[in-house]
Amino acid sequence: MLFDQMETVCDEIRLVLDEKEKARNQAIEQSRLLIRQCANTIRAVHRHEWRLVKERLAEAGQSADALREAGAAYPDVYHAGYTQDALKEYVEAHLTYAIVRGDPLPTPGDLEIEPATYLNGLAEAASELRRHILDLIRRDDIGEEAERLLAVMDAAYSLLMTFDQSDAVTGGLRRRVDQLRGVLERTRGDLTLSLRQQRLQAALETHAANLLGAEPDGTA
Repeated sequence: MLFDQMETVCDEIRLVLDEKEKARNQAIEQSRLLIRQCANTIRAVHRHEWRLVKERLAEAGQSADALREAGAAYPDVYHAGYTQDALKEYVEAHLTYAIVRGDPLPTPGDLEIEPATYLNGLAEAASELRRHILDLIRRDDIGEEAERLLAVMDAAYSLLMTFDQSDAVTGGLRRRVDQLRGVLERTRGDLTLSLRQQRLQAALETHAANLLGAEPDGTA
């Protein structure tokens, strides 16, 4: 009698845990897919492949919806590290695209994202701007756009560093903000050096042109 009762209870629990494990496996699969899609989206942003970016963001949105659906009945699955990491990448892709394009930033509500996950995605999007600035430097396209992106990085860092809640609440935001600070400092140094070199080159070219245009007696 007692064994039969325990068996019945255990069978019921087994069914519940089987469903939860199925949801967990689906969440892991969707997380991996979403991370891959977001990485490809960011790569397309840096290449200015805007049509492809929109297509990949739409695909990522479907994966994010599937991920949320998989964890809908199980809060611990939805709030697990692998799930929120994937959604953080989703935020990063959207914010990187919006910043580079100069568009308004989507909000946590727009993306259906937890606030802490959004902040971590913002930190990584700001760090990702370094790559775009370096691409501009390599193309000798140093001007207002590079300085605008650096200003965005600086603004994001200045805002994010004001969140002093515990890591348990912010999802490890402090570590990402510290990483962003290092990226920001290196990027500012790279851009400042490149701007100085650009100005020096312009000054040398102007001086050379003046010498070539001078008369033999030294007058223009």
